[in-house]
Amino acid sequence: MVATGAVVARDARRRQQLTPDQVRGRLQERYAALEAERTPDSGGA
Repeated sequence: MVATGAVVARDARRRQQLTPDQVRGRLQERYAALEAERTPDSGGA
């Protein structure tokens, strides 16, 4: 339980250092990566 709390605290500190634009950019990158996984490759014939 203590280790989990330490991980959560570390992640919270990391998030607080990001600007809103950085958070938005990271979320958009993650979304694009997930969409790329879900969408079958439509390139080529």
